[in-house]
Amino acid sequence: MEQDAGPAVDRNFTLDKTLTVPAHISSLAFGHAGHVFAGCDDGSLRVYDLSSYKVLKAVRGLGGEVSSIVCMKRPGSELRDAWVAHGQHISKFKFDPDPMIQTLESALVSVKVGESDADVLNEVCGSVKFVPGRPRELISGGYDNILLHFDFVQGKVLSRRQIDTFALEGEISLSPPFVMSMAMSDTGVLAAGIADGRLWIGFGGEKVVLPGSKSSKKKVKMWEGLDEDQILLIKVAEGPIVAMAFSEHRKLTISTLMGVITQYRLIYDEVLGSVVLQQLWQKASPGIEKVNALIADEKRIIVGGFSAKGRGVIEVWKETPQPAQDQEGKSLAPTSTS
Repeated sequence: MEQDAGPAVDRNFTLDKTLTVPAHISSLAFGHAGHVFAGCDDGSLRVYDLSSYKVLKAVRGLGGEVSSIVCMKRPGSELRDAWVAHGQHISKFKFDPDPMIQTLESALVSVKVGESDADVLNEVCGSVKFVPGRPRELISGGYDNILLHFDFVQGKVLSRRQIDTFALEGEISLSPPFVMSMAMSDTGVLAAGIADGRLWIGFGGEKVVLPGSKSSKKKVKMWEGLDEDQILLIKVAEGPIVAMAFSEHRKLTISTLMGVITQYRLIYDEVLGSVVLQQLWQKASPGIEKVNALIADEKRIIVGGFSAKGRGVIEVWKETPQPAQDQEGKSLAPTSTS
């Protein structure tokens, strides 16, 4: 099932804004389409307005790296509330017009989820994603080279998939097949970024909406996203794939550790059982030394990490329209005359 359709030039992204902060960017999340939440490794969090790029809200002194952010809509408020994972705690913050800056004492709820700081080299689980439409099921992946499908209410493993450890033909990989990042589309396609530069994609759990219909195909009893017969595993990068996000059902953006950002369209023929990975766009970050986080929507790609000077960096890439082309590849954009 490993196929690559090569590059397709139907879109382009240009760097619109670079934001810098003192600490490394460790996590990113959209509030609504006009706000982005950015967490840092010094235990701080900032909420940016993406039209003015001003900081609207901030949280300081969380006592540990902000590793994950989940935003929730609250009736009557433009700002989102947020659950924030920091160190060994998860805390909920409510963002109102005042105050602008909050601390850990401002949290509505704070729950300790670990007994002590663990050595990252002994970590097993590095990424977790919920299965769409199945609120009690999640997928985890990490340094044990295994993807696990859990029902956390029953405390039961529903399925598992070992990432192949084979050596690529003609190549020697110095990186083990650790799962470094994961993304789940809203239709149930699972993607995982591997430390050796391979991309793993599972289509078995995809919920497909039929053309002209608001309903999906017949609901199955169990999500089958780890099904061996519907997997793509392909080498796409020279370094670890550390961040990724779906912006549409089958549109995936990934980043390597060193900041090579690539967007793909995933094409899967269910009848033939074939997959095409079509590259839409690729660019190297000009200012990020190492990438830690990436989010994307229909018009933007936002990447976070740190610069060569050790400062936190957020890059906002915006889509720029491409002129239509005729069958010979010539631009159909109007030309000016004088």
